[in-house]
Amino acid sequence: QVQMQESGGGAVQAGGSLRLSCTVSGRTFNRYVMGWFRQAPGKERSLVSSINWNTGSTYYAGSVKGRFTISRDNAKNTVSLQMNSLKPEDTAVYYCTATLEGMGWSNVDWSQGTQVTVSS
Repeated sequence: QVQMQESGGGAVQAGGSLRLSCTVSGRTFNRYVMGWFRQAPGKERSLVSSINWNTGSTYYAGSVKGRFTISRDNAKNTVSLQMNSLKPEDTAVYYCTATLEGMGWSNVDWSQGTQVTVSS
């Protein structure tokens, strides 16, 4: 089992930036894919970005590509999401999670979630 503790988030105006961090502990996770999801009121939780802890390969949802950057720090066991040029539609609760390569996201543990609010 992997435990995750996230930090960051908050409230900014449109065009601003925020950085989310997720510190990971527990089982060895060099075969894990780390993901950031978000859930806005009345909407389903959706994948924003992911990174393969071993290879560093990344994925971005179309709505955030070019604005968000996911990265990992192996020494600190931390995955971060740098969010630039934020838009009001980025407002949501953001969650960190992990899954094994090839296993999908249907049966994962979640971080506690952090609120990101972007005002126009």
